[in-house]
Amino acid sequence: MSTQTSDRVLERLSRLHPKLIDLSLGRIERLLTALGNPHKKLPLVVHVAGTNGKGSTLATLRACLEAGGCRVHAYISPHLVRFHERIRLAGQLIEEEALIALLEECEAANGGTPITYFEITTAAALLAFARIPADIVLLETGLGGRLDATNVVCSPVVTAITPISLDHQAFLGDTIAAIAGEKAGILKPRMAAILGPQPAEAEAVIEARADELGAPLYRWQREWRCEAFGDGMRFSGARWRLDLPLPSLSGPHQIINAGTAIACLEQLKDFPLSSAVVATGLRQIEWPARLQRLTRGALVEVMPPGWELWLDGGHNPGAGVVLANVVAGWRDRPLYLVVGMMNTKDASGFLAPLAPHTKALAGVTIPGEENPLPAETLAAVARSVGINAMTAASVDAALADFRTASPAGRVLICGSLHFAGTVLKENS
Repeated sequence: MSTQTSDRVLERLSRLHPKLIDLSLGRIERLLTALGNPHKKLPLVVHVAGTNGKGSTLATLRACLEAGGCRVHAYISPHLVRFHERIRLAGQLIEEEALIALLEECEAANGGTPITYFEITTAAALLAFARIPADIVLLETGLGGRLDATNVVCSPVVTAITPISLDHQAFLGDTIAAIAGEKAGILKPRMAAILGPQPAEAEAVIEARADELGAPLYRWQREWRCEAFGDGMRFSGARWRLDLPLPSLSGPHQIINAGTAIACLEQLKDFPLSSAVVATGLRQIEWPARLQRLTRGALVEVMPPGWELWLDGGHNPGAGVVLANVVAGWRDRPLYLVVGMMNTKDASGFLAPLAPHTKALAGVTIPGEENPLPAETLAAVARSVGINAMTAASVDAALADFRTASPAGRVLICGSLHFAGTVLKENS
């Protein structure tokens, strides 16, 4: 019996290129040609890019389509705990044996030539999507858009760009306009594009690109809107006027993400979903580590009554603003932050919006990461923006310190999707 595991294959594939990130389409296009061009044999595709909210938007799309009985393939990144989370086949996470077979097939077709981890694993996902029947494929970009490996798909039925913020500047450019130009690279000629809320400079760049391509653009607060209404929310778009329940994901920003998803659904004329189906989908969205309240598990069990634990993978200035808007309403008990970040992120920009609402922060060095921001540096940055900060050896140690400081409180663990993954694993 083979002792091969997907983790072993993935580790081997990670050594095929000296860089983790090297944006280009040439290598994956070469591999896909060797595999028989599976990216040209897909069902209808929805392609989603953006800095913040693209994963939540994709999760909402999947929930609504599946509520309508559709078979949905989905590709997301990064994963939180297991790689299998990245590839969902007709509604189910890919199984271990199937994943190993796909990865090894791609490895053999690649023939040892340089290719990045994300490129070869994206090829594996596209190969699976082409072979297994489904009604639609939902693709989330990994980084940027123009040169992202997912952008080999030439004719998505609709594209979407969620809010853009400063992030990954070393790869995408150091201005909002430059980053928007990269994200706008997923737009395709004459294919509808849904645009979430954007800074003015980002919207101008995307509008110009859509005009060049003749891509119909559906913009938030212009061609569509979605806002709280009564106990739920109201969506108004090009064709639909829907009164709906709030999405199951927490936070007012999820109304916008849900609206972006519904604006995409409105363009899928081959999938005439009813208002009742969309409502059912909104009630059953699953998307861990996005303002997720942890209600069970090892970390929860050590907290006394009166304490809540929340988890969010936000890690850039835009995400900091979104989280601050949420926690501003948490006034019934003090807020404590446990933060772990990568050393490539703008810790000050992320933490500054949260400062007015935070009683204390514990900085944690993310375990097992090659490029974590040291806890001492993170605490110093937090103090520089006005947060009372300390360091902790682990999340568990941070929680122990907070428990002694107050009889009740709310803890938000945040700063990185990588950190969120380690927390979910520790809490399981």
